[in-house]
Amino acid sequence: MKDNLKGVGIWGQRHYQYLKENRPTTVNVMRMNGTLNSYLREVDEQADEMCFQLVKQIAKQEGVTEGLKRRNQMAWVGAMNNIRDRVNEIVLNDLIYQ
Repeated sequence: MKDNLKGVGIWGQRHYQYLKENRPTTVNVMRMNGTLNSYLREVDEQADEMCFQLVKQIAKQEGVTEGLKRRNQMAWVGAMNNIRDRVNEIVLNDLIYQ
């Protein structure tokens, strides 16, 4: 059965893939109840918000500021990419693969 994941972002889709592979009964129950899409959209929103907050928090802790961006754009890009990669791993482990 192909699920219609309209309106579900990348985080929700990743969680769906995890559930399909590891908890197929949960997916089937949500399908029957008609709650799968709304659940996945909610997970997606939570993950987006978690990413936004963590990036902001870590950037502040590590001094990755707009000032750095103006002084040394390449250093800022590298630091932000590093932060985003770490945040993605945190979100995957703490929210998506649960």
